[in-house]
Amino acid sequence: MIDVKACLAEAQEKMDEAVMYLEDSLAHIRAGKADVRILDSIRVDSYGSMVPINNVAAVNTPDARTIAIKPWDKSMFRIIEKAIIDSDLGIMPENNGEIIRLGIPPLTEERRRTLAKQCSKEAETAKVSVRNARRDTIDKLKKAIKDGLSEDMEKDAENDLQKQHDKAIKQIDALLAAKEKEIMTV
Repeated sequence: MIDVKACLAEAQEKMDEAVMYLEDSLAHIRAGKADVRILDSIRVDSYGSMVPINNVAAVNTPDARTIAIKPWDKSMFRIIEKAIIDSDLGIMPENNGEIIRLGIPPLTEERRRTLAKQCSKEAETAKVSVRNARRDTIDKLKKAIKDGLSEDMEKDAENDLQKQHDKAIKQIDALLAAKEKEIMTV
């Protein structure tokens, strides 16, 4: 017979993963403020292996509109610059021989709307994942009735599952609202 608590815990874990995925993907969307996480997807060649920029340089934000990259090895300047230019970041690096600076330009109204739509798509993907986790668990519970689980226990588990689902959806909506507010704030 199925362990209802383990089944609900597994569903909760899947829902939590969907929320964490959304947090991570929203962090990588540029919102007009400097955030070092927008560089996470950019890889540079360091001694034959592709590594993130923060593995070969100190990356920080001296102010709200600038990201400063200070390579530990002088030979990495050109490689890092080229990787940033070739990426889809859309920001031209400034190299003064000591530090590579990325000036984060203010977003246009059209770009803000595009980014808000992108955030909405990411949130919808996370919601679909949460719904899928709920549906899979409900299917398991329905099958468990045939294996001897009482209908009352199944209904109680379904109610608990619905509460988990609603909580995860609220978290997703809150994350989306916060990111949209950040993007739309001039």
